[in-house]
Amino acid sequence: QRLKAAVHYTVGCLCQDVAENKEVQFSKQTIAAIAEITFRQCGTEGYFLILCRHAKRSTVTTEDVKLLARRSNSLLKYITQKSDELISSNMEQKEKKKKKSSAAKGGRTSGEQVIATESEDSNMA
Repeated sequence: QRLKAAVHYTVGCLCQDVAENKEVQFSKQTIAAIAEITFRQCGTEGYFLILCRHAKRSTVTTEDVKLLARRSNSLLKYITQKSDELISSNMEQKEKKKKKSSAAKGGRTSGEQVIATESEDSNMA
């Protein structure tokens, strides 16, 4: 009950901020309805996280979040877009690390290192 009251209070504060910025008014019934929907939605998501724990999973993946957001097309689209951006950013960082590690090895590419190793081996024979 205290949690529900906290959600109602927070929603009320957010509605008040929006009302000031957008110069609109929210009725008490509207704030109560938004708070109830928010509380129920949090309950659904909490249940989802409990199911992940029950399945002996300690990590919630991007696909899990997309599954949870499937009811809202705009939210799902946004999450998918951000996920794709993160994936491409991570790929770029990995490419940069590979290039830096190659440069740190004396500026030789891996192909040059293989050729040098083979010629050194033939000199030893």
